[in-house]
Parts: sequence; structure tokens; C-alpha cells
Amino acid sequence: MRVLFISFFLVCSDQISKFMVKGFSIPFLRMHYEGMFHGQRIRVLGDFFQITFIENPGMAFGYDPGSSFKFYVSLFSLVASIALIVYLYIARKQSLSLRISLAFILGGAVGNLIDRMFYGVFYGYAPLFYGRVVDFLDFDFIHFTFFGRTFERFPVFNIADASVTIGVLILIIFYKHHQMETETALSGNTTDLITGSINLNQGTINDEPDKGKDIPL
Repeated sequence: MRVLFISFFLVCSDQISKFMVKGFSIPFLRMHYEGMFHGQRIRVLGDFFQITFIENPGMAFGYDPGSSFKFYVSLFSLVASIALIVYLYIARKQSLSLRISLAFILGGAVGNLIDRMFYGVFYGYAPLFYGRVVDFLDFDFIHFTFFGRTFERFPVFNIADASVTIGVLILIIFYKHHQMETETALSGNTTDLITGSINLNQGTINDEPDKGKDIPL
């Protein structure tokens, strides 16, 4: 379960970067940081890479499923994050590549889940589960149409989105290895089951009392 340190690092990096972009205020600690205003852009590498502060109420990469599904998206993210933690425990003896990929996906899922669950309450604009996700990484290297929406630049995203994408790519790259590992484990379990059954049957046969044999007096 040491790969959870990867998830923890990704969540911390994601949240710190979002606070630096959006700003924050903690009155009782007398802490206040202004951050960027919504829609502000800071050029880093000309038009190719900019820090652009936007918020989206939906899913990764700015996709909005609609306000009526907002609660269900947040709830699904919570359930999926818990399921990933449980599966990481189950897969703790499997290949490192599988565990690292799941750790990246978990870190990204939790990072955006914090936005959806708590940002509305923390920033005072929405109830629990109805917060907006902070995005700020803005690249201009691809033009495409997705779900009927045309993007002239790549959708603005965040570290959590990138973490999920990297995790999925690792799964795809090592898919055959993971599949062979799973088949080997299943084959080993089947062999152990058959062997155990044979031994059990032999033990039953050996335990039967002698029948039809002469008993010495």
C-alpha cells in the first residue's frame, strides 16, 4: 500500500496549485491570498501554454453533464474513490505498474472530488457536493470536436485530470502484462483447488475402516 504515497502527493500538489490560482482566505488565522480572477490568463510560453483560471461544474477537461446531474457526479466520484482504495488493497501483491496506475487514478479522482464536495462550502457559493472544479492548465496544441462541442484549444485542465490520464495510459501500456498476471493467478488458484480436492479425497479413502479383511486374534 506504499503506492498510496503517490496518491497523497498528487492530491496535495493538485490542491495547493488550485489554491494558488483561486486564492483563499482563513480569517481566524489571518491568512488571505487573492489569487487570480476568473478568466484571467498568464502567458508562460506565449500562446502555447498559459495559466488560465476557469471553473467547471462538471467532469474532467471541462465537460459539463448538466446541473441536474451534479450531485450524482460528485456521489459517483466518492464511491469510485473508495472502490479504488479497496481494490488497491486487494491488488497489493500484484505488479508495481498496476498499483502505480491505480494510485495515479485515485489521486486524480480524490483531487477533483475535494473541489466538488467542499469548494462550494469553503468559498460560500454552493452546498456540499455542488462545488465547481478549478482548472488552469491551458495548452494550444490540438483542435477537435467532442460531444458536439468544438475546441480550438485543448480543454483547460488541472493536475488531477492529468493524473487520471497518466494512470489510464499506464494501464493501457501494460495491459497485456496485467492480463497475463491475472490469468496466471487464476490458473494457480484453480490448480491449488484441484490439488486440495484430490488430497481431501485421498484422506477420506485412507480413513475408511478395513472391510472384508481378517482381523488377527
